[in-house]
Amino acid sequence: MIRGVDHLGIAVRSIAESRVFYEALGLAVEAIEEVPGDQVRVAMIPCGAMRLELLEPTSGESPIARFLERRGPGLHHLCLATDDLGADDARLREAGYQVLRPEPSRGAGGCWIQFVHPKSTGGVLVELSQPAAAAREEARAEP
Repeated sequence: MIRGVDHLGIAVRSIAESRVFYEALGLAVEAIEEVPGDQVRVAMIPCGAMRLELLEPTSGESPIARFLERRGPGLHHLCLATDDLGADDARLREAGYQVLRPEPSRGAGGCWIQFVHPKSTGGVLVELSQPAAAAREEARAEP
């Protein structure tokens, strides 16, 4: 079930350069990590009940690099927090929505993630994210 907005993903050419603006607003980068499978460096910035996620490509072949090439820096995706990614993924597939990964995979912070193609969502790339701890609890609850 969807619990709310987790974060907004923002494609940037440089985390170092882009973070300056958010820090001028009084926000602070909480963590920076690399997600090798997606060829991206991620900076998380808490902002109220949600976060801003700065996405910097680590390769010219990464999806973020291609996004920057086509559209330039800016809003990349909306991420919704879920407490049951497996069920949400299955429900979307059954309803005919186009998901981008064959199955949920690990993302930043060890979360389980799945993306829904903008063609299925009215033009917005939507990420579903379940914290790793919640996924462990769910697995323990299964008989």
